[in-house]
Amino acid sequence: MRLLFSIGAVLVAGMFAGGDVAGIAAPGPKFEPPKNEPQRLAADRDAQTVDVELILAVDVSYSMDMDELAIQREGYAQAIQSKEFLQALKLGPNGRIAVTYFEWAASSDQKIIIPWRLVDGPETADAVAAEIMKTPIRRASRTSISGAITFAMPLFDEDPYRGLRRVIDISGDGPNNNGGPVTVARDAALEKGVVINGLPIMVKEPSYSTMDIDNLDFYYEDCVIGGPGSFVITIKDRDKFKEAIRTKLLMEVAGRTPERPVMRVADKEPRVNCLIGEKIWSDRWGR
Repeated sequence: MRLLFSIGAVLVAGMFAGGDVAGIAAPGPKFEPPKNEPQRLAADRDAQTVDVELILAVDVSYSMDMDELAIQREGYAQAIQSKEFLQALKLGPNGRIAVTYFEWAASSDQKIIIPWRLVDGPETADAVAAEIMKTPIRRASRTSISGAITFAMPLFDEDPYRGLRRVIDISGDGPNNNGGPVTVARDAALEKGVVINGLPIMVKEPSYSTMDIDNLDFYYEDCVIGGPGSFVITIKDRDKFKEAIRTKLLMEVAGRTPERPVMRVADKEPRVNCLIGEKIWSDRWGR
């Protein structure tokens, strides 16, 4: 089920169901392992388990102005440090998540800002926030959401932690106009059990120069997000930028959705052409 939300109150109370770690088989009679070996192995495995492996994929294409990029950076940093986020963190069965943060533009342009980090409390949250803020802001050409998803998928295999859930969180202010079709990349991710959530940024009027489109929120819902409980939070007011980011992270960490989501009537044909970005680019520049 795909959900579309406005910014509102989020309920993060609740617990997840956990699982037991199986022991190891007994060795032959001539070798006796330490009596606590199964417990030690189980403890080691538990120490590597997190509630969610969260990839934050952030648009830095030229359609984003420098002010938006700065607010976006601050929004993620402040959200991770917020009291609400830290409270939600502790509601999970493990009380910790693994997070990585990268910026993207064209299909060949992705840059990891934060490699995989464990966030399990104020100190680790502060460290991640500081690392986000110290990196110089950059901008780049083209918009490849499909490239961002394709780049994100192998990162899960590199994560030293193992999550009960795997989530890619994509923010952006325009449709895919470079690389492969976004629906192909999305569907490949969904087949591997990954959930994709979206943060469409709609704070500017659509214009010829920026390739913005009307109803970017519909585009994200129909063409970008997917997986159980996937959702879109739309930013239509610059002043709500940071609040939206915090709300989105709270839901992803807690594995919850608002009590009263605004839902699609049914999963029918997309309301937006999922190749609209590619079409606009081709119409304007003939390629």
